[in-house]
Order: sequence, then C-alpha cells, then structure tokens
Amino acid sequence: MLDEESLLELPPVPPAQAGRPVAAWREPLTIDTYLPDVADRYPAYLESRVYQGSSGRVYPLPFHERISPTKSPRQWDAIHLENRWVRLVILPELGGRIHVGFDKTNGYDFFYRNNVIKPALVGLAGPWISGGVEFNWPQHHRPGTFLPTDSYIEHEEDGAVTVWCSDHDPFARMKGMHGIRLRPDSSVIELRARLFNRTDDMQTFLWWANVAAAAGDDYQSFFPTDARAVADHAKRAVTAFPQADRPYYGVDYPARVDAAHPDADRIDWYRNIPVPTSYMCLGTEDDFFGGYDHGVDAGFVHWADHRVAPGKKQWTWGNGAFGWAWDANLTDTDGPYVELMAGVFTDNQPDFSFLAPGETKAFSQYWYPIQGIGAVDQATLDVAVRLDIAASPRGNAPDGSTPDGSTPDGSTAVRVAVVVTADRPGLELELVDRAGAVAWRRTVDAGPGTPSITELALAGRFAPTDLTLVVTHAGIELVRWTHRELADDVVVPEPATEPPAPQDVASTEELYLTGLHLEQYRHATRSPEPYWQEALARDPGDIRSNVALAARRYRSARYAEAEVHLRRAIERQTALNPNPYDGEAYFRLGQVLGRTGRAPAAYDAYGKAAWNYAWRGAAHLAMARIDAARGRDADALTHARAVLALDGDQLQARNLAVVVLRRLGREAEAAALLAATLRLDALDFWARDLAGEPASPDAPLELDIALEYASVGETGRALDLLALVASLPTVPGQVEVAPLAHLHRADLLTLRGDTRGARAALDDAHRAAATYCLASRLDDVDMLVRICAAHPGDARAWALLGHWLYFQRRYADAIEAWTTATACGVQDPVVWRNLAVAAFNVLDDAELAAAHYQRAFDLAPDDARLLYESDQLAKRTGSSSAARLARLQSHPAAVAQRDDLTVEVVELLTAAGQADAALEILQTRAFQPWEGGEGQVLGAWDEALLALARAALADGDPARAVDLLETALTPPSTLGEGRHLLANCAHLLLTLGDARTAVGDLAGAQDAWRRAAAFAGDFQSMSSTPCSEMTYYSVLSARRRGDEAMVQDRIDELDRFVKELRETAASVDFFATSLPSLLLFTDDLDARRTTTVLILEAQVAALRGDPVQAGQLVRAALEREPSRVRALDLQRELSTHR
Repeated sequence: MLDEESLLELPPVPPAQAGRPVAAWREPLTIDTYLPDVADRYPAYLESRVYQGSSGRVYPLPFHERISPTKSPRQWDAIHLENRWVRLVILPELGGRIHVGFDKTNGYDFFYRNNVIKPALVGLAGPWISGGVEFNWPQHHRPGTFLPTDSYIEHEEDGAVTVWCSDHDPFARMKGMHGIRLRPDSSVIELRARLFNRTDDMQTFLWWANVAAAAGDDYQSFFPTDARAVADHAKRAVTAFPQADRPYYGVDYPARVDAAHPDADRIDWYRNIPVPTSYMCLGTEDDFFGGYDHGVDAGFVHWADHRVAPGKKQWTWGNGAFGWAWDANLTDTDGPYVELMAGVFTDNQPDFSFLAPGETKAFSQYWYPIQGIGAVDQATLDVAVRLDIAASPRGNAPDGSTPDGSTPDGSTAVRVAVVVTADRPGLELELVDRAGAVAWRRTVDAGPGTPSITELALAGRFAPTDLTLVVTHAGIELVRWTHRELADDVVVPEPATEPPAPQDVASTEELYLTGLHLEQYRHATRSPEPYWQEALARDPGDIRSNVALAARRYRSARYAEAEVHLRRAIERQTALNPNPYDGEAYFRLGQVLGRTGRAPAAYDAYGKAAWNYAWRGAAHLAMARIDAARGRDADALTHARAVLALDGDQLQARNLAVVVLRRLGREAEAAALLAATLRLDALDFWARDLAGEPASPDAPLELDIALEYASVGETGRALDLLALVASLPTVPGQVEVAPLAHLHRADLLTLRGDTRGARAALDDAHRAAATYCLASRLDDVDMLVRICAAHPGDARAWALLGHWLYFQRRYADAIEAWTTATACGVQDPVVWRNLAVAAFNVLDDAELAAAHYQRAFDLAPDDARLLYESDQLAKRTGSSSAARLARLQSHPAAVAQRDDLTVEVVELLTAAGQADAALEILQTRAFQPWEGGEGQVLGAWDEALLALARAALADGDPARAVDLLETALTPPSTLGEGRHLLANCAHLLLTLGDARTAVGDLAGAQDAWRRAAAFAGDFQSMSSTPCSEMTYYSVLSARRRGDEAMVQDRIDELDRFVKELRETAASVDFFATSLPSLLLFTDDLDARRTTTVLILEAQVAALRGDPVQAGQLVRAALEREPSRVRALDLQRELSTHR
C-alpha cells in the first residue's frame, strides 16, 4: 500500500442535486489514511510546554505520541458543496475543516488538496494534518483539530447553502461554530462563525482560518501594498516587507541578493525562504490578501473587514531540507505548501481577545479563486484588480518601458487586469487621470473564471500614481484603485520586549496590566500571579489585582481565598460610593458564594453586579438559574428575559426560558421560542434535546448538557442524560467521561436522598473504563469533593480529584489526594506515575520518584511510557550510561514502541563504543519527530556516523571514513528530519576534511573545512544563536585552512559569548515558540547553563593552547552531566593529544 500513489477522487453530483443552483449533499469519502496510534494514558500536564508562543498544556485531552507508519483506506464523513464555479468538501470528523477547494473554471485547487490524511506530530495534542482550511480556535492550532464536530446543512430560500460544524472546545467548554456558505450567483465562499462563551467566566480566544496553498518556485503571497512591515510570533522580531531589510529567523536576506538571485530578499516568494518562517502583517488599511501561483496563473483572495479581522499571516516550513522533510511527513506526493492564515479579533500568534460570560461573537470571512491577473493590488467582495503602469510598485512592466513609466514613443504601457466574483455583463472599466479626465474606457462581459486582461499604450507619460482604475457595474462602483505614494524608507516598528520582573515595574497599574497580558496571552513560562501579588504588597486594597487573583483562585476551586480577595476589592470599591463603577467583583463573589452553598447571599451579590451593564447579562442568568433550581419559575423567567433583552443570542437564557415556560404551562410560548432558537443555532444541543432531537454522539458535550439541566433543577432529565453519556463510545483522542457521568449521577441521587441509587451509580463508576478519564469542569471538581467527603474510601474519586488538582498547580493537595487513593488500595499505574512526577518536580525527591516509578512499573511492566520517564529520571540523577543501557536493552519491545526511547538507546550505544549497532537501528527504523523537537534523531545519526568515521581513520581506512561522513551529511528520509540551514555541522565537516586529506583529496578537504569554518553560529532549541559548542569545530576548521585571522576572531567571539552567558541569569526565553525540553521534569536552568559554560570555557582553553585548564574544565562539566556529548568529545581529543 505504501508504494501505491494515493488519489482522492470526488464523487459526481447526485441526480437529486444536479439541477440545484447550489448542490449540497453528505457522502462519505474514502481517503488513504495514516491513523494516530493509541494515545498515552497518562495525564499530560506539560506545565511549561511552549506551543506557538503560548501554553501548550492539553489537559484533559490525551496525548498522542506516534502515528501509524502505514496507510489504509478509511471512509470519512464528508459534506460536498458546489455551484457553477466552485466545489468544496468539508470533513466534519476532522474539526470541520475544508479539505478541498476546487476552481471548476480552470481545474485548479486553490486550497491545497492533500490526497492522503497523513497527520504528523504538530498539533496541540499530537495529530495535525496539512491542506485545505483549518479553523483554529480558541487557540492555535485548534485543540480539537483531529476530533469530530457535529454538522448540519442549512438551505436558504434564495438557494444559498451553509454547512455548519460545531463543537465544545475541550479546554474551557466554549461553543464554537462555523458555517461554510455558498451562494448560487457567486464564486465567493463565506465563512460564518459564531463563538459562544457558555461558561460563567471571562475567557480568552483567538481565531485564525488557516488556509494551505500548494507552493513552489512560482508561488507568491500578497499583502496590501501599504503592508510595509511584518512581525514574527509575539512580535519578537520584525522586518520590512516584501523586501526583508535585515536578518529574519537567522537568515540574512539582504546578503543573499546577488546577480543570479536579484530578488532573494523578497520574502513574499516561497522560493526565497529557506527555513521555517512566520510573518504577520503589521497594519494595513485594506481588507484583503492572498496567494498566487504564477506557474498555473491562478490563486485566491481572502477578504474580511480589517477592523475586526486584522490578521494576515504567511507560514512555511521553508524551501530547504528541513522543510522538505516536514512536507514528506505530512503528505505522500502532494509536495510543499504555504499557510496563508486570516485572523479575526487577532493580528498575531499569540494575540488573544476576551469573550465575556454568555457573549457571542459572530463574524464572516470570505475567499474566492482568481485567474490570470497575478498578485492583486486591490480587492473587494465583488472584484479583484491589478494595475500595471510600466514600472509600477509590483513590477512586471511590459517590455520596452522606460524608468519614468513611458515607452520610447512617448506613450505609457498599461495592463489592466480584473477578476469578478459573479456574472457581470456590461462591466465598465475606466482609467482616470489626476485631473479626473477619463484616459481610457472599456466595457466587457466578465464572470468568475473569465478575467478581463487588457494591455494598452496610453498617449503621454504617466507615473504609476497618476492613474486611477474604476470598475463599475449597473451604475454601482465596485472598486476604485490608485497606486499609493510609498516612501522609499520603510519605518519598521521596534520588536516587542520582555516585561520587567515584578519588583522592577514602576506602578501598581503596570503590575496589574503586565499580569493581565500574561494571562490573556496564556504565557507558558511566566505566571501573572507574582505581578498581582507585588501590586498587593504595595497596596493591599488594589481592586484590579484583588479581582484578578480572586478569579485565579476561583478557577482552581480555592473558594475561600477567592472570597478574601473579592471582599477586599469590594471594601475598597464601596468605601466612598456604595454603587461601584464596575460589577465584576460582586459577580465573582456571587460565583464563590454559590459554589460554597450560600445561594441566598450569592443571589444578592449577583443582583448588585446586575447594576453594571457589562455584567448584567451574566448576573441575570446566574439569578435565573438559582430561581429555576428552587422552583421560582416566574422569577427565573423574568431574569432570563432580562438577559435576552440585552443579548438575544444568549442560548442558555433562551433554553432556560423554555424550561420554565413549560413548567408554567405556557407551551405555545415555549415552542415558539425553541423553534426560534433552533433557527438561530441548529446545533445547540440543549435546544435540540428540549425539542426531542437526537443527542450528539460527543459524550463530553452531552455531559455539558446534562449539567445545564442539573443547574436549573431538572434533575430527572439530567440523570437520564448522564446515563446516556455513560453509554456513548469515546472517539480516539477525546477525553473519557463515563466514570464522571456515573459519579455525577451518584452525586445528584445523593442530593435527592436516594442512597441506594447513589451506591449503584458509584459501583457503575468503578466498573466504567477510566483510561483517559480526567475531570475538567468546576462542576466535576465540586462533585468529586462531595463524593470524597461522603465516601472517603472511594479510590477512583480521590484519583480523579488528584489529577485535576495537579493540573491546577495545587500540588500539595494533589499529592494528598493521590496518597489517599493509594491508601484506599488503588491499583492504577497512573496514580503512582503521577506521584513520581510530583516527587521530582514538587518535592525535589528523586529517590522517592524512583520508588513511585517502580510501583507503577510493577503494575504495568511492559509500559513504554513508564520506561521512558523512569529512564529520563535516571539520566537526570546521574545514573551511569552502562546501567541505563542495560535496563533499556532488557525491555526491547517497549523500546521499539517509542522513538524517544530508541534515540536514547542509540546515543548510549554510541557512547559505549557500539556505534555500528546504533547505526543499524537508525537505518532500519522510520522516525516521527515532534514539531519543535527536531534535531534529536539527526543528532544521534551524526554522532553514530562520526564515531564510526573516527574509528575508520584510527584503523587506517580513511576512504571508509569519507563514505561514512558523506552519508552523515545526507541523512535518509526515514529519520523524519532534514538539516536546518543554520544548524552547525562543523564537527562532521572538520573530520570529513581530515579524512579527505588522508586519501589525498586536498581540494575536497579544503572545501569541507571552508564549509565548516563558514558557520557563523548555530540553530539549537528552535532558535538561532551566534555561538554554540559547535563553534569549536568551526574554529578548528579555520585553523586547518591556515586562516589565523579568522581563528583569532572566532576565539575572541566565542570567549565574549561565554562571558556573557556566564553573567546572564538563566531563564526561559520569554518569546520562545517551542520548548521541547520542558515537557516532563522541571529543568534546573542554572545547572544546565553552568555545565554549558564549563564546556565552552574548556573549548576556549583548548583553542588557546592550554590543555591542562581545558582538561580541568571538561572534567568539571562531566561530573555534573556525564552524558554531555561535546564534553566527552573534547575529553577524548585532549587524551589523544596528551
């Protein structure tokens, strides 16, 4: 099967749909698919994981760590949408993505068509696929990108069709819904999004529609002409656009320009970007951007109002070995692509906006295919245009023009290109000069797929800014375009900088705002709390920081602490005025009081919060719930209607009103309101359940609905739904909720006084499969606390509570809960493993961690994850390489399950002098890298072949050494990695030069040393650095070449780098986008830096001719970290030359 080329064939339009202006039908697609392997059963806390510049925590989702290496046909639920000009395929089972966007007028896939489903380990929880359009929310990439959505096809009276996909996000349980809409009379694809915060807390979100487009040397991304600067993630780096005016992502673009590559600094062309690169527009007055393949003369435009949709981004893996390897990981034969992402309520990644409790944000985005015109100058929803006036800012002037824009005969060469999105007979095109006179006019019949392209010579001399193109149809102006007067000098904003430490922030206001920024952007390695705590240390009554800390305490169920902060804030707020400007403190006090059993007091607090408009809707909904739960139905209806008077889209208020209207016997009103709700949102499953419609197959979503019923006193329906939830199958990659559903049943039955029923429900919870079961809602946690109090011997409840407490960084409470679970006789390796992680990361007790791992391993002796984690612990605590290798080799089946374990074995074999065995493993296994974790397999490959080459040189076989090193420099695709352009491999090239010298190839030796000496820095941990431990080999290579000036310069540079590193406090890069080393155990950054400094100092000493000092330094480094490869390498070299 692997050798067969996969081809995605689309079915014909069914006869029943053939005559419709927009055909829409559901028909499965059989696509060759590489499915994810079984997910890891252990909670992935990933507390310091950096993902796309923000937190990469995935709890409660399970974590996938491997994809099947073989493909097989799989039927995917697919919805097909087609009109005269465009055909789309939506895959509801894969996050509701558009998989195919096909231009019927020219046979071009304007969205990248991937003929296979081939996930790679790129997503938040692992699997991620390329191609089509992915809808990323509430963070990047979509947490549920490989999970199913519910879907619905809506037909409108005018023939338009919308395919709706909806789910509840796995983290905060917000409802996200997007509709793909196609009209009969237009080639425009509309995306309608509705983002509903169905929680009672302020949430943050971003939205990026992630379009993939097939890329090659002829592919160009275009931004509006006033987009003169772009920025990296978090705006940590900036450059001019489209011509980069400085190094960007470590690539010196201006220096790459030469006679053969005059546009090498143009980063709007895929061909010019050799490394993985993101850039995001830093501002424009226009609403469009897109991409164009000049090789096939076609592309697409995205349009959205820039006031709400400012995000315009390009990403590429890079046109180089590193990127090509990732292309191969994500497709079989479809080649490279670029991502052209469109952000709404965001202009960067990370850049999050707020979504208030109960708030809905609705918006639209649009795409349409274009043909024949090239990169677009201006676009609306009706028309895209390009105007070339000889040497216009976009170039491409017809041959024969002169620099002033005129031809030798005194006329000006002009090209007018227009694409429309609907049939436009009698389309009027005009060129108007500065005086308002019409210089040229033409009437054409245009339509989608039939662009109007006119080349003409205008009498007179016109500069590009002298002419305005006006496109009119039926008396309505569709677009007006004049080239902008652009200054020669581009003003590029300064990049963002890291906030100062709390004690260095000037004011309490800035402390509050800095903390807010960190929380809003979900920063992975910096907590907002120290900033707010510092503010309160300076001013204990500070309202903002008290409320912010209270919100954090509330989310982690530390209700008493939250109440203290809230009452302190209210005391300050009401010291002079009993009616405060902002109602958040009262609203949050109501939440705390409600969850601690003080409903009357909570009701009063909500009532006061409702005085403030910003919190009125959320407060009235909370009051309506309290009233409904206590049978005060008329009052509940009053409050629900108060919510709807503010926001008619509030789904929970609508459904609550239906519930109480029915209780009040007002069936007709309830039915009318329910019908209107389903017209508003046909995938609101509380409304669907009220209407008697089938349930969603998504068990966590139905658990949400059951808890909605419970919150308004509909206990009977809640119990019925909870029983249904427990029976629903869990799709791979989704959290398991069956035990939680049974525990909720037990809790509700206990509250109803049904002790026998509660006991039976608890028994059901113990019998239910608990793998992948993790609590995530505060309702889950409050229930578990009650269960544990009522049934202190319930090991499962204690374990589940402990898992959530650790996620919330309530470490001591988590350890206590897990310890209680073990005392109750739990036989779950997950609990013992979690205790092991806590012992090392929290208690700093490696011996206890090892003991806990052993208990877990006794319960699951073949568990590869446990073997890997316990080996990492052994590595951290200085266990000998021989002992580690012996243990790993005693579990060959477990090692074979994991790439990371295999790499550890390979590295240990190489260090033990068994590089031939290491190389055999590397040559016979297909590896799958993590995005952000690249380089580990390639590093093991390099070291194994380098060791073998050195052995061959020592044995007098330099020819074999040459072969081995040339093999090292051309790694096989089975490693899953390509070498990054900036990755320093001077150690290989240095030895290659030596080997070539030994075989008499002096010219080849000089070339190898030249290449090694040319490395100006290195690429490590997904970022470029001016020096590294590899710089040593670059210096040795320069010395081999006899370039002493370069040698001394590089030694001095390395020395300065080491001194600066020694004097700089160790910290995680604030702007890091990926930190794979922070995935399991806490890292001692100071210790790691100290070891690195010792190695670099030893290298400098060796280069300066002081082997005694070098030897002392390298021994000190190896005492700290016995397996540091470069330290071992230097020690070997010093002993050889002693």
